[in-house]
Amino acid sequence: MQHIFLLSAYEITAAAFFQKLKQERTDLVLDIRLNNTSQLCGFTKEKDLSFFVSQLTGAAYIHDLDFAPTKQLLDGYIKEHLPWNEYATAYLKLLNQRHGERLWEERYKKYGSVCLLGTETKKRRSHNEVLLDVLQNGF
Repeated sequence: MQHIFLLSAYEITAAAFFQKLKQERTDLVLDIRLNNTSQLCGFTKEKDLSFFVSQLTGAAYIHDLDFAPTKQLLDGYIKEHLPWNEYATAYLKLLNQRHGERLWEERYKKYGSVCLLGTETKKRRSHNEVLLDVLQNGF
């Protein structure tokens, strides 16, 4: 059975981040963030993270925008204060429009332990929670 877990790119040290990946025996870090190229991402900036993941854990790193929210949806949640339940519902609808279940099966079912990398903080939830829920309970 596939093991899928969540990890945030925010509010975590590099040491804690990579220890968690090793502890979970991660095969794949699936980065489903819309924005991951800014210097503000620190060690989780895409080019750096792809190197660190492979070198420090031996896992694969993939950035897949098919599982990221749209800019409009994300801005609605972050900047316009769209309630979480409305954001989660809209994200789930987007996943279905993109044929998320089929994409997951084709691309990622082969991995034993998958980290869904998102952007949750102490004050804000992330779409990776919704993806985890539908992967565990069905689309």
